[in-house]
Amino acid sequence: MILSIESSCDDSAIAITEIETKKLLFHKKISQELEHSVYGGVVPELAARLHAEALPKILQECQPYFKDLKAVAVTTTPGLSVTLVEGVTMAKAVSIALDIPIIGVNHLVGHIYSLFIEKESHFPLTVLLVSGGHTQVMEVKSFKDIKTVAKSMDDSFGESFDKVAKMMNLGYPGGPVIETLAKGGDRKRYNFTVPLFQSPLIAFSYSGLKNSVRLAIESANEEDYKDVAASFEHIATAHIIQKLKKYFKTTPPKTFAIVGGASANLYLRSSIEELLKPHGAGLLLSELQYCSDNAAMIGRVAVEMYKENLFDDLDNLKVCPKSPI
Repeated sequence: MILSIESSCDDSAIAITEIETKKLLFHKKISQELEHSVYGGVVPELAARLHAEALPKILQECQPYFKDLKAVAVTTTPGLSVTLVEGVTMAKAVSIALDIPIIGVNHLVGHIYSLFIEKESHFPLTVLLVSGGHTQVMEVKSFKDIKTVAKSMDDSFGESFDKVAKMMNLGYPGGPVIETLAKGGDRKRYNFTVPLFQSPLIAFSYSGLKNSVRLAIESANEEDYKDVAASFEHIATAHIIQKLKKYFKTTPPKTFAIVGGASANLYLRSSIEELLKPHGAGLLLSELQYCSDNAAMIGRVAVEMYKENLFDDLDNLKVCPKSPI
């Protein structure tokens, strides 16, 4: 079995995955949303302290599995450096105490493998990753062959939802709140401009849209918020659809996947389903419980890495806030 640890942001999670069957034997996650909601977003130093409290509690529940562990895996990149360190420190302690190898896992690859928890993986895939920290399109041939073909130039899709919610004083995390509010709103009331609409670049940008929404909120009352939310969600999604259309002209998809915390957004999912119909492309989605950050996806990647003997040197394993992918 492999024990996997995830602490890249504000979720403390540990999982146990059986190597041969890929079965998830244990998975527990402690969210910090309540503590960070007071501040309208994640406070890194607070997140690190909460990880230091939560991770040992979860690890204690894993003791019955210790005798069967063949490796320990941990997220090393990308993420908040102060929170990544908490997970890596624990993983190193487990590696030394149990005399088992350590595997450093890229969090973004983890999101790709959230599609295959307790399943066999199959590639190639065109993957859209949408989360609080990332908006990017990747061509994935295997866990060792991943190429990013488009990404955000500034804010991410998920981050823009959080910031719009904060402007409306709706709390954190903003994604689910804005999505719920938007269901009762008029998507066409506010004529926000689709970002980079005239640009030939296959890239994403949400800073301009966020500013337009801010101006709309300043002149709106609370009754208007549902229309602002609906119009924002519509344009934020239309931006992704427009850039994917442009990309598909030269690289039509065969199998497409949406991963990451913001992939739970149902409006985005249905919009992409419509986009894929003319191409006859299949759509893969993670189970809703595995869309957000979790240790099960880290363990699933680690199974592949274990089989390839891709272990890390204990002394040289370090955290990296920015992903090389």
